[in-house]
Amino acid sequence: MSEPILKLSGVHTNIAQYHILQGVDLEVPSGGVTMLLGRNGVGKTTTLRTIMGLWRAHQGTIDFDGADITATPTPAIARRGVGFVPEDMGIFSDLSVEENMILAAADGPIDKQRLDWLFTVFPPLRTFWKNPAGNLSGGQKQMLSIARAMAQERRLYLIDEPTKGLAPAIIGTLAGALRDLKAQGATILLVEQNFAVAKALGDSCAVMDDGRIVWTGAMVELAEDAALQERLMGLSMEAA
Repeated sequence: MSEPILKLSGVHTNIAQYHILQGVDLEVPSGGVTMLLGRNGVGKTTTLRTIMGLWRAHQGTIDFDGADITATPTPAIARRGVGFVPEDMGIFSDLSVEENMILAAADGPIDKQRLDWLFTVFPPLRTFWKNPAGNLSGGQKQMLSIARAMAQERRLYLIDEPTKGLAPAIIGTLAGALRDLKAQGATILLVEQNFAVAKALGDSCAVMDDGRIVWTGAMVELAEDAALQERLMGLSMEAA
């Protein structure tokens, strides 16, 4: 197991009167895919948004690549090399696909070779390049959302439920793109409810319950233990 690029220590996050994260301890190794799993409503999305600085930790520390980013503003976190794909996709519907991608490339024009790769893994992006993003299908919007995070190479990708509500063919396309990104040596923290996707992509795994990490280990260990899956996640994870 490589050294962690991201470490959360005793992180608590409150949203209004609700105490959502209740002492999260999490390490994300550098390289590969770490799955963040658990039942609905246990704090997975809040964890990603807290890492990204969109919601502030009220207690604890978040270290990224050796630096404390607990109180760092979101734009500065992004500039440090963290890409974020929110559950709600976060695209600009009134702008074209091209304009969405240009805005995502904060460090300058997208490298042609990287753009060609994105067109290969997400063919609709090339087809609808000049079209308004709001006219895309749900699956195509999710492709654009992920492509925006991939527009430039990042040190860490935070991706929240990319396959939620999508048809199997689109899920296969997205999983293939993430597999390609993983093969390039990327580090990904991935929230996913489709257990088949989690098994296919995950290297390490952390399971949340009631705002805390309750289990960590190799993804293969969880994938091969049905009783452990039932104990940790009940019936909320999709089998396929």
